[in-house]
Amino acid sequence: MVHLREAHLRLEKETTVNEKNYYSRLDTFIRKNYPEIKLGAIYSLIRKGFVKVNEKRVKKNNYILEMGDIVKIILDEDKLEELSRPAQPSLKARPVSFDIIYEDKDLLVINKPAKVSVHPGSKEEMATIIEGVMHYSRGEFEPHLVHRLDKLTSGVMVVAKNKQTARELTQLIKSRETRKYYLTLLVGNLNKKSGELVSTVYGKAAQLKYNLKKKFDSFGDIYSLVEIELYTGRKHQIRVQFADLGFPIAGDDNHGDKKRNKLLRKNYGLKRIFLHASKISFDYNNQHYDFSAPLSEDLQIVLDKLEKSTKRN
Repeated sequence: MVHLREAHLRLEKETTVNEKNYYSRLDTFIRKNYPEIKLGAIYSLIRKGFVKVNEKRVKKNNYILEMGDIVKIILDEDKLEELSRPAQPSLKARPVSFDIIYEDKDLLVINKPAKVSVHPGSKEEMATIIEGVMHYSRGEFEPHLVHRLDKLTSGVMVVAKNKQTARELTQLIKSRETRKYYLTLLVGNLNKKSGELVSTVYGKAAQLKYNLKKKFDSFGDIYSLVEIELYTGRKHQIRVQFADLGFPIAGDDNHGDKKRNKLLRKNYGLKRIFLHASKISFDYNNQHYDFSAPLSEDLQIVLDKLEKSTKRN
């Protein structure tokens, strides 16, 4: 239950931790239970002592909550607008075509198609993955995203069918106890057969491991097909780290070679970034799960054409 009261131009939001709203970390609990507050504002409020647990100020984002704890957030009424997130587009069930890899009472695993956003945004008018799953559920379960893929990325994606599973899987993925693999095509002749990239992406530590699967020689232009195991999940991490290495992902105009991408579009039909979430595995509820998604048809066609070009050389 949430209580709201005004005192000296300040608002106090108070919530008791229970089974329905529980998340172990303080910052995650606030983010999930107060989605109207910006993420950066949550960290600032905690750091500046405007969050109390059982009437004691807590200044650690990762403070562990227990059932029955009372979390109080103190907000300056004059700053509510700058603390609040912009209004989010409403969700509505709409049909979206996707292949189902696995389903049980708690999980739905799909092969996400490219060019479909996972969640509505301010400029997104097309149906999204979460809306497509809502349509598929026909009201029999409430879907929750536990991880995300970029709009132009295809591949395996896990959706929770209830809040409890969503909480547990979200924390499982954040704790890096999940193994995630991607396939990507790099522009250039990658000399190492395997390696590890450790760097900073947008100010955050980023790490991945890669294995070279195959090379293609298109009339002197070399492309390297690589399998990646992602250790951290930073935004655009794979794109940024390989671009920094000098081997941008094929089709990535933001971080890559626009001239080469134009040739790939014209000669091989590559109409998006070549990035596919191929596998994900984790242990959950004393069971091991291992899911994979075959390479999407549009990317497979590109590889087939590159293979024919390589053989002609």
